[in-house]
Amino acid sequence: MKRWLTVFSASLLLLLSGCSYLNTAADTLDYVKEATSYAATLDNFAAETPALIKQAIDNQVAADELTVQLQQMKNEIQSFNTLEVPETVTGFHQEIIEQNNLLTQQIDLYLKDLKDGKLNPSTLENSKLLQPVQEITTIIVQIQKLGAQVNETLGA
Repeated sequence: MKRWLTVFSASLLLLLSGCSYLNTAADTLDYVKEATSYAATLDNFAAETPALIKQAIDNQVAADELTVQLQQMKNEIQSFNTLEVPETVTGFHQEIIEQNNLLTQQIDLYLKDLKDGKLNPSTLENSKLLQPVQEITTIIVQIQKLGAQVNETLGA
């Protein structure tokens, strides 16, 4: 499905012509930059969060820090979801929004548990917090490939 979207998007770009093509290509490249930046944010979140979660079980300072980190990630998600999206990547963006919604649900579970102070150990057992991050990263890799195709087409 993702490969099909890549091929479809690249084909669509090739069919466009004139200024419209250049505008679409530029918009697509801008989106690729935003998605790449978002991927870096997700990577940092995925790298830092697990250790902080374990500490938050019996450490109030870590629990407070985790709360801040989770809230910041929710803000990043909301910001990315509301980006202006060129038609060439709407399918990709919709997939990311779906995964972002799953990630937000997981974050909300942690935030709810953290409202009572320290993190409950049972929250860790049922955690699926980082699964959407992996899915989003995979989608963004496809978007980056599309961006490379656009750059290649413009350079040709």
